[in-house]
Amino acid sequence: MQSRELVKLYYRIGEVSEIVGVQPHVLRYWETEFRSIRPQKSSKGQRVYSRRDVEKLLRVKDLLRNQGFTIAGARKRLSDAPEAPPLAAVATAVAVAPREAPEQPADHGPIEHGPVDHSAKDMRRALLGLRQDLIRMLDELSATQSREPNSQ
Repeated sequence: MQSRELVKLYYRIGEVSEIVGVQPHVLRYWETEFRSIRPQKSSKGQRVYSRRDVEKLLRVKDLLRNQGFTIAGARKRLSDAPEAPPLAAVATAVAVAPREAPEQPADHGPIEHGPVDHSAKDMRRALLGLRQDLIRMLDELSATQSREPNSQ
């Protein structure tokens, strides 16, 4: 999955399954257990997840799989704790999702292939990809603003 897809407003269940790293049936089960995750339905009846839904699903996965919470404990934690910042969730999504490695900037050497913690390596790739996307979007915004006449 390419990082430009992560800025979409809505995702289908297959895309969310890849981002979160679980099977679609797990996502459907989590929907029944966590009331805050309620994807809309498209005109064809397919589940359509918002970015906020994806962020919540990533949080649920972290609570259940990494932190060892039960469903009830994760439900309580989600209702008690404020939501994580969206950028952190997107960075996590990029790190979890299978994708091609971004081009490395000249000042950063190639990614090491030695005994490196894979999660740290994935996070570095994700952050570098986000950095490149942000630079590209700022360049596009700057170009758009320079073409528009001043409205003052």
